Amino acid sequence: MKVIEDVTKTEERFPHVVLTVGSFDGVHLGHQRILAEVVRRARQAKGTAAVMTMRPHPRELFAPAHTPNLLTSDRKKLQLIEQTGIDVTYILPFTEQVARLEAAVFVETIIVQRCLTKEMVVGHDFQFGKDALGDYALLCEIGSKLGFSVFQGSPVMVYGERVSSTAIRERLLEGDLEEAEHFLGRKYSVVGQVVAGRGIGAALGFPTANVRPYHTAIPAQGVYAAEVLIDENRYPAAVNIGIAPTIRHEDVVIEAFIIGFDRNIRGSEIEVVFHKRLRPEKKFSSHDELIAAIQHDVEIVKAQFSDF
Repeated sequence: MKVIEDVTKTEERFPHVVLTVGSFDGVHLGHQRILAEVVRRARQAKGTAAVMTMRPHPRELFAPAHTPNLLTSDRKKLQLIEQTGIDVTYILPFTEQVARLEAAVFVETIIVQRCLTKEMVVGHDFQFGKDALGDYALLCEIGSKLGFSVFQGSPVMVYGERVSSTAIRERLLEGDLEEAEHFLGRKYSVVGQVVAGRGIGAALGFPTANVRPYHTAIPAQGVYAAEVLIDENRYPAAVNIGIAPTIRHEDVVIEAFIIGFDRNIRGSEIEVVFHKRLRPEKKFSSHDELIAAIQHDVEIVKAQFSDF
């Protein structure tokens, strides 16, 4: 997949561009349906399946104090988009200047002049332009004048609820991995860098990789059965998310005890894929009780991943 880092400056041209526009945080089932429609139409026209996504998320500009917890890092999002068959992803640097563009100007100067769009595919709630005043009806009107067609997809429903990034964030905060997975179409994961910890896990006999995530949507505090991806290899892991109340940590941390792995990976990027929440985080009366609980968690994880 070709990534255009600044669509406002690109001179690259592609045949019969079928384009969709959005944040695509999480690349969930709703997003996947839109992307599949883009790919289908592009292949039918022997053209180019394309996505335009914003960096940073628009709410980081408009309401930095209320920025949503993002489900994917930039790189993970691009990987997921590529897996759907998209040929080109345009990055729109989301600045105050871009935010002030009137809807018609945004379409003409970027959608048409920069991307040479021939077809657009949008979601049921698509809005664009200054103050988000542009909608599907206006896009169709502009498209008829500027020479591109527009298709609007319908929402994806799971168990009677519309799939959305917000709904997934809510499930993660509740520790409900199963429903989050239903909405995502895959297991939820956190990508981050392994950083130095306090060495407490090692002192207890369970050295952990302390993960500093690249994105902010973290599952509820507790202990999880997970697998960790390191250099394309998979390892089972018991993962604790929380403040380690028995040890009296104050900041929320992600600590992964990677079973059968003893390399120093500090500074490396890893991905933690969550399978099951085993229990909430708990304060134990002693270190011995904590150690026994960790050992029990590890045995459960080993049993779950017995085929590794």
